[in-house]
Amino acid sequence: MRLLQDINSPADLRRLPIEQLPEVAAEIRQYILETMSRIGGHTGASLGAVELAVALHYAFETPQDRLVWDVGHQAYAHKILTGRRDLLPTIKQYGGLSGFLKRDESEYDTFGAGHASTSISAALGMAIARDRKGEKHHVCAIIGDASLPGGMAMEAINQAGHLKTRLIVLLNDNEMSIAPAVGALTGYLNRIREAHGYHRFKDEVGETLLSIPGLGERLHHAAKTVKDALAAAVLPGALVNELGFKYIGYVDGHNPRALVAALREAQQIKDSPVIVHALTVKGKGFPSSEKNYYAWHATGAFDLKTGEPIKSVAKAPQYTAVFGDTLCELMEKDEKIVALTAAMPDGTGIDRALVRFPKRTFDVGIAEQHAVTFCAGMACEGLKPVAAIYSTFLQRGFDQVIHDVCIQNLNVTLALDRGGIAGPDGPTHHGLLDIAYLRAQPNIILMSPKDEAELRDMLLTAIEYEGPAALRYPRGNGVGVDISAAPKKLEIGKGEILRDGGEVAIVAYGSMVYPSLQAAENLAKDGIETSVVNARFVKPLDAGLLLALARTKRLIVTVEEAYLAGGFGSAVMELLEENGLQDKVRVVRMGIPDRLVTHGEAKLLLAKYGLDADGIYTRVKESVEVLEDRRSSREKIRS
Repeated sequence: MRLLQDINSPADLRRLPIEQLPEVAAEIRQYILETMSRIGGHTGASLGAVELAVALHYAFETPQDRLVWDVGHQAYAHKILTGRRDLLPTIKQYGGLSGFLKRDESEYDTFGAGHASTSISAALGMAIARDRKGEKHHVCAIIGDASLPGGMAMEAINQAGHLKTRLIVLLNDNEMSIAPAVGALTGYLNRIREAHGYHRFKDEVGETLLSIPGLGERLHHAAKTVKDALAAAVLPGALVNELGFKYIGYVDGHNPRALVAALREAQQIKDSPVIVHALTVKGKGFPSSEKNYYAWHATGAFDLKTGEPIKSVAKAPQYTAVFGDTLCELMEKDEKIVALTAAMPDGTGIDRALVRFPKRTFDVGIAEQHAVTFCAGMACEGLKPVAAIYSTFLQRGFDQVIHDVCIQNLNVTLALDRGGIAGPDGPTHHGLLDIAYLRAQPNIILMSPKDEAELRDMLLTAIEYEGPAALRYPRGNGVGVDISAAPKKLEIGKGEILRDGGEVAIVAYGSMVYPSLQAAENLAKDGIETSVVNARFVKPLDAGLLLALARTKRLIVTVEEAYLAGGFGSAVMELLEENGLQDKVRVVRMGIPDRLVTHGEAKLLLAKYGLDADGIYTRVKESVEVLEDRRSSREKIRS
């Protein structure tokens, strides 16, 4: 790292001659590759944006000028250039750098971002605030071509073009999201890419005119008007112009000098927002990631020489894989079932259905709102749509779930992958809110499996239920149970007693069932007999079972991998209150308290909040001891 080792801030970068920027970019790319090969991370996404970060910090006076990155997984080079170079090996590790943008991590992270399509809205807000305060700095939003069609991004473009606010948008166009970008707007961007001949011709004509002694400048100025009119008539860039934006492009996104020139040209435009269209390659500079950019968007550790992943042997399949295989199995038997994802086919297991049932499977791109209502429309006509969306991303379609699915009581199945703690991706990706944000909605049923076999049963149950249904399941591997049996329908709202006895009942939801069983075994060794219940459903609750426990047990402990506020434990408390049993039994709720959960290994975070076998054991034992102390105190008073 001949040059990089001396770059501790963007100011250091700007002191270099522009001719050295390619070398800086090469050193950054190598450093990212070496680091990601050891710890994993958003490898392909960051490799493709190295030159963008270098050019942005060279062309703008950051942090005075504001750079607003979309999503953030493309911003590793940005972190390296802004004083966090030596901390890169801690990225996404507990106590280390966030994998995304984080305002309290650096003054250069002007806006926190973990979900897509937010940067233009935020940047426009910053630009308006700048103008209101009479300041002169630049504001630049960086957004990918797959994020651009997102509803928020298009709404922001619409307003920015109307307001004529001085704003720069750098479009990172690599024809990719996590998966290949889809949609009509992607085709539009591809047509701009294909206009290479026109742009080359335009540049050559401009250079020729400028070379004419005495008349060059005037001829070039006159020709510019003709060229702009020609562009508006024959290029897809006309759409950009009609939206009120000036268009600069396209630019080689891996040529720092060309990028700097385009960004400085954009800085001179005062009377309207401008889009700088940069063409990049996802995974640039590493053959494995360039060839298989889909798998290399985010990686675990890998062999730097071969590109092969370094993985431990899994003892059980991933929940995502079980979901994808089961969905295909059910689609084979029922032609009314259709599948859908929002730009996450591989991450949700829908990629299997895309291959086997391409006419019945849809990737709508980064458009969760549309995805939900699209499903509602199909359900209106008798189809059985299954939308596989991460729990955290379904938050973006909250109103549509209420208004378009639940109020109309439509047969839409929501498969919520990453329900619970998502691990290294941190607060923006933890699926901790879905119980609370879905439980209050009318008509919907909510369930969560204890293992991968029950996931198969619940998927069938949800699809066959004539109304809205949602099932949530965690990231990672199952517990290793037999999944060879055909899926079977479960009775709606019925839990199961897995262990019976004693005066204590642990009522666990989803991923917390097996840790609760292990805790009960450990408690039995201490002479504390404990019942364990697999709740299965949070809506409707198994009222008969829970009310019977309340009448026969001294202590009920609810356990969930979700926020306590509005969660499963709250639902149990509400049930007891409705039936006048709230004072008959002591209830202890275990889950995530009202605070943001940082990034880190999932096992570590679960242990931190007491949501593993040891934590459940300790909490139950302490609660039993409190009850015993109270009993002893009452007996002393009586005596």
